[in-house]
Amino acid sequence: MSFQTNLSNYNNNNYRSGTLIARLIWYAFNVIFFKSSWIVYSPFKVIILKLFGAKVGKGVLIKPNVNIKYPWRLIIGNHVWIGENVWIDNLDMVNIGDNVCISQGAMLLTGNHNYNKITFDLITQPVILENGVWVGAKSIVCPGVICASHSVLTAGSVASDDLEAFTINKGNPAVVVKSRSIKS
Repeated sequence: MSFQTNLSNYNNNNYRSGTLIARLIWYAFNVIFFKSSWIVYSPFKVIILKLFGAKVGKGVLIKPNVNIKYPWRLIIGNHVWIGENVWIDNLDMVNIGDNVCISQGAMLLTGNHNYNKITFDLITQPVILENGVWVGAKSIVCPGVICASHSVLTAGSVASDDLEAFTINKGNPAVVVKSRSIKS
């Protein structure tokens, strides 16, 4: 017997993402100050994130058109750059270390669906970007991935598995193409 996906049976009532009021207020702030093309002073964006429960370090630069799903599930270290059109879809925790660069159009995804179940259940896993990581433009970090210290995910690549420390990773799925050496 063959079963087929039936989205009419989809139910994610067991998923908790914060109160309805908190989500509605955040969505308004997100649209006005983060997802807009307005040049909003980064320290002001940091204050807003902290008011909504994010833990944010010093020297964080957030460009225009950034989409953050839930700031209360976000930790950002010191001296982090978040480029234009970055999407942090943090249905689960996203932990960004110090001196991390997330280039324009990159996506950090923490949610997926169980394609083996008829009900297509939601699955969430955290994403961790350790210190010194560079996530290239238009690249994707998938749920549950740890990008280890100073790893690089090149432009347009997809990290569906953990990235090793001090490696440069390219492709879909991303594979190690060489070691990263940092010179003074």
